[in-house]
Amino acid sequence: MTSTSSRSTAAATVNGAAGTPPVEPAALAEIADVSARVAANIQRVIVGKPEVVRLALLTLLAEGHLLVEDVPGVGKTSLAKALARSIDCSVSRVQFTPDLLPGDITGISIFNRQTEEFEFRPGPVFANVVIADEINRASPKTQSALLECMAEHQVTVDGATYPLASPFIVVATQNPVELDGTYPLPEAQRDRFTARVSVGYPDAGAELAMVDEHAAADPLETLQPVVDAGRLRAVVEGVRRVHVAREVRQYCVELVATTRRLPELRLGASPRATLQLVRAARAQAALAGRGFVVPDDVQAVAVPVLAHRLLLTPDAQAARRSAADLVRTLLARLPVPTPPRSGP
Repeated sequence: MTSTSSRSTAAATVNGAAGTPPVEPAALAEIADVSARVAANIQRVIVGKPEVVRLALLTLLAEGHLLVEDVPGVGKTSLAKALARSIDCSVSRVQFTPDLLPGDITGISIFNRQTEEFEFRPGPVFANVVIADEINRASPKTQSALLECMAEHQVTVDGATYPLASPFIVVATQNPVELDGTYPLPEAQRDRFTARVSVGYPDAGAELAMVDEHAAADPLETLQPVVDAGRLRAVVEGVRRVHVAREVRQYCVELVATTRRLPELRLGASPRATLQLVRAARAQAALAGRGFVVPDDVQAVAVPVLAHRLLLTPDAQAARRSAADLVRTLLARLPVPTPPRSGP
C-alpha cells in the first residue's frame, strides 16, 4: 500500500518500506522463539522487571539504541550486560568519565614509524553491542562522538570513514541529572536513542528473590549466549517486513507532529522520532505474534519512544508536568484510526 499523504517527509520515508514482502508465519515463529529465549536469559539477572526486559528486547529488534536512566544500584548496568551477553557477538563497555576523550570511543590514527604512515586503531565502538556506562558523566564533547555512530553506523576519523558491525546497538546508562558529577545529554544525543527505560526499585518479593538467587554468585558470570549475530540479523529482517497500514502510519505522523504544537513544550519530537516510533511499533507487533501493526502497538511504545525527546517549558516544569504525562494526554486526545485489515 502506497501512501499519498504529503503532510510530512517522515510519512514518505516511513512508507518507503511498505512495499516489502509481508512477514511469513515461519518468520513470526522465529521472532517469538528468539525473543522468548533472550528475555528468559535476561530475567535470570533482572528479577521482577518483565516490562523493562521486554522494552530492551523491543529496542534490539527495532534496530535502535536504548537509554537506561535511574538512580544508582537498581541494575542499569546489569540490564545492559545481560542483554549483551545473551547474544553471541562482539561486546565492548566504556565507562564514561569527565576526562574521557572522543578518540577513546571512536579510535585514533597513530603514526607507524616503520611504514611511515598513519594507522587507524579502532575504539570500543567497533562492536555489535556497545555498553556506554554512566554516559552523562562525560562532557558533551565526548558524548558527541557517538552521534555519527548511532545515526549512520559508521565512524569518520581524519577524513576516512569506517563502517560499524551489524547488528549494532548502543545500550547507555545514565544517572538522573540531579546527582553530582552529571551532565545533561544534548538534545541531538537523546534523539538518537530509540527508547528510554527506567528500571525502578523492585517490589519486596522480587528483591527477596534477588537476594536469594544472587547472594551466592552473580548470575551474570554464568550467563551464556542464546542467539548468535546471524540469527539475530534474520529476526530483525523479519521485523522489518511487519506491515504498517497507511492509517497507522498517518497516526504516527500526527502524534509526533502534535508534540511540536504543544504550549507546554519548547521542543517537540523530530522526524527521526516518527521513524523510530514506527520501527518500535513493528517490533511490538512482532512480539505479539502479528505480521501487521495496530494502533495499540503505537500506543504501547509511544511513551518510551517519545518522552525523552521532549523539552518542557519552565512553566510546565514549575507545574510539575512530565513529558510522559503529555504523551499520554496526546494519546487520549488524538483520534484512533480504524483498525487496518490484517495484511498489506
